[in-house]
Amino acid sequence: MKLIAGVDEVGRGSLVGPVYAAAVIPNKSIDLKLFKDSKSLSKKKREVLYKYIKKNSIWAIGKASNKEIDKINILQASMLAMKRAIKKLKKKPSYILIDGNRIPDLKNFKMRAIIKGDQKIPIISAASILAKVSRDKFITSLAKKNSGYFWHQNFGYGTKKHLSAIKKLGISIHHRRSFSPIKK
Repeated sequence: MKLIAGVDEVGRGSLVGPVYAAAVIPNKSIDLKLFKDSKSLSKKKREVLYKYIKKNSIWAIGKASNKEIDKINILQASMLAMKRAIKKLKKKPSYILIDGNRIPDLKNFKMRAIIKGDQKIPIISAASILAKVSRDKFITSLAKKNSGYFWHQNFGYGTKKHLSAIKKLGISIHHRRSFSPIKK
């Protein structure tokens, strides 16, 4: 039986925290028509699908920390997060479909990168949903300990509120120091 995995990452443009990736191998019974790119779904819909995907798939999450991002750059950190997610899967996929134009450097895996794959391929969309909800939950938990940056609303992205909070409060240990405007 061929096991096909979808892989996507989230959080590349955020100024805070890790980049997350998810790898998903859906069960045969899963309804792939339910999945769309995580960015096009409401928070409530993503939450429902997140639970559905976890219950009806072989899945794994990988991440690369803000320190790793600062050390190796966001592209390499995204590849690292994807690699970690793929390696954590409980079964080895026969083939892996990855959102984007690059594939992580992994030996003995057949992979293909698909530009805008999260919008075209339902199993990549499923990975997108899993990665987004997982990262959002993590950033929301960070927001509780780091109030004032509004991370529970902006998830670390450079919104006006977040940027003015940085000016007022300074940068936290969770900020990516290699990203503008923080590195200034």
